[in-house]
Amino acid sequence: MGKHINKVTAAGLLVALGIIYGDIGTSPLYVFDAIIKSKPTDLRMPLNSLLIIGGLSCIIWTLTLQTTVKYVLLTLKADNKGEGGIFSLYTLVRRRRKWLVLPAMVGGAALLADGMITPPISVTASVEGLKNLPGLGTISESTIVYIVLGILAILFFMQQFGTGSIGKLFGPVMLTWFVMLAVLGITHISDDWQVLKAFNPYYGIKLLLLYPKGFWLLGAVFLCTTGAEALYSDLGHCGRGNIRYTWICVKICLIVHYLGQGAWLLRNYTGTIFADADMLAKVKTAAMANPAIMAASPKFATIIKPIYGLMPEWFLLPGIIIATAAAIIASQALISGSFTLISEAIRLNLWPKMKIVYPSEAKGQLFIPGINTLLLLGCFAIVLYFRNSGAMEAAYGLAITLCMLATTILFSNYLVSHRVKPGLIYLFLVVYLTIEVCFLVANLDKFSHGGYVTLIVGGGLFAVMYIWYRSRKIKNRYVEFVKLEDYVPKLEELSNDTSVPKYATHLVYMTSANNPKEIEHKIIYSILSGMPKRADIYWFVHVDTLDDPYTCEYQVTHIIPNDIIRVEFRLGFRIAPRINLMFKKVVEDLVANREVNVTSRYESQQRNNVVGDFKFIVMEKFLSQDNELPFIEKIIMQLYFWLKELSLSEERSFGLEQSYVHVEKFPLIVAPTTKLKLSRIYNDDDEEE
Repeated sequence: MGKHINKVTAAGLLVALGIIYGDIGTSPLYVFDAIIKSKPTDLRMPLNSLLIIGGLSCIIWTLTLQTTVKYVLLTLKADNKGEGGIFSLYTLVRRRRKWLVLPAMVGGAALLADGMITPPISVTASVEGLKNLPGLGTISESTIVYIVLGILAILFFMQQFGTGSIGKLFGPVMLTWFVMLAVLGITHISDDWQVLKAFNPYYGIKLLLLYPKGFWLLGAVFLCTTGAEALYSDLGHCGRGNIRYTWICVKICLIVHYLGQGAWLLRNYTGTIFADADMLAKVKTAAMANPAIMAASPKFATIIKPIYGLMPEWFLLPGIIIATAAAIIASQALISGSFTLISEAIRLNLWPKMKIVYPSEAKGQLFIPGINTLLLLGCFAIVLYFRNSGAMEAAYGLAITLCMLATTILFSNYLVSHRVKPGLIYLFLVVYLTIEVCFLVANLDKFSHGGYVTLIVGGGLFAVMYIWYRSRKIKNRYVEFVKLEDYVPKLEELSNDTSVPKYATHLVYMTSANNPKEIEHKIIYSILSGMPKRADIYWFVHVDTLDDPYTCEYQVTHIIPNDIIRVEFRLGFRIAPRINLMFKKVVEDLVANREVNVTSRYESQQRNNVVGDFKFIVMEKFLSQDNELPFIEKIIMQLYFWLKELSLSEERSFGLEQSYVHVEKFPLIVAPTTKLKLSRIYNDDDEEE
């Protein structure tokens, strides 16, 4: 597996270029724009070289320290059988500390929230280039919003068909995009060679310490590395070697382009006071009232996206088309990543069960209609609420900072588990916790300007994960397991008791007992109590979710040959539990090996070798009224059952919808009432006696 993920091929490089770098690759559409608009609103602070060169220096060193060193060189080493991502990393370390589930849930929720903001900001920023086309300078904001909504609607509609066919175009399109960025940057670096000073970190530090409110510019600078998490999440699709080699080229193209933007701004806008179109009139009025300000800074301009300023007029339309295509690919990567993330969360019991569709047999190709709808509504809401990419920039970055912090915590535990020297681990923690806490604090400045939107979304997603996880812990405290061997004689006796009507030839129960010698008491109660369920063969099926991604194997234990059989499926956290298909395959193998006789035991059918019927029993819980839970746990359990009503049913989540399934409901009593005040009232006749 190690050789596979390190293997470098031309096709692998092109695939990596196409599916990994959409988010980080489209950042030139809005990063410098955000830095310019993040400067103090004081009219005496026009655009100057410190802001531009210092901003460039921060971008270069953020890409170096955060993306190159942390993710490309270090975190990519933490592969789980070739797979990466926040939940893959969590499965590698979850046995070290139970609380590590919290940063995993924070990171997962932040990535999902990022999946709602990346498509709107990328597509909107690219489409806004239409304002620069000759003859379309008066295009309205509403028209751009309608175009963006149309693009997003088509994008989300296409998800149900998979990306196998159009995915082949991603690599060439992104290659064209990065070549375009590099060429535009190279042709404008000569506008002002001062930009080369940006390679010196001194100018970045000077900007943060000496420029008015310079520290808060980190919130805008951070946008250049928001896609770094995708490098790790897509490790399994592309391989470590392909990612590392393509990143060298991508980073060069990005830095060259940012240098070109900086040089263009230095040459054309040094000393200029920027304001958006709505504020320009107010700015001019205020400046006219103060001649001193006019003398110090006589130039005013509306904010123009530097990337379109670099394009010659004849190239604007092709450039906008290429930018929009790159933005769509960036959006596609985040959407596909969200599907994978949720499927992993479901398998790890961190998210309610949802319907998962597999559009093709390609590895990793899946579609979750519920998440697709959620993301679509979220993207539409963000576009309609913010309406332009400038406003969206204020909401962008805050959530993903939390994801990066979560990755830092989990990766440091990974280093501990691999016995890395403590000094190196502490160095890693000090460096990256300092960097990411600074980014987080700077991004918190965006809270009132729109950052609250992504925090609310991310907080809601985290709440769902926490409720689902915590409720399972509460339930597990009260699940009663019994020794199966104590009930084997009773099961055999029932199976042979012809006075009891036969319930099924093969009766299959889904069990959560990890120990093959144990079984839930509720299953024994279901079989033996009340109207007993007589069957010729009792099957107990258990699904064990493993820490590695793609294991798919099973183990059979013949407790009583041809009478009581336990089947344990050992599935990786990225394997869908299609129990209906898997169980059929197991039965076929057992029949072929003559380990079991599945022929019907009814005499007429047995003579004709008719296969007996299989009936699955799924136990579904409901919250009993006979509970005395602490207030918080009571709220959690009520929310859990509300989410359960909205989620996929137990039989469909196990892939049993095409089988003969009986759902048996039983009360969940996690904290039975102990103090019941009930007194007897005697009637008059009783008292006389």
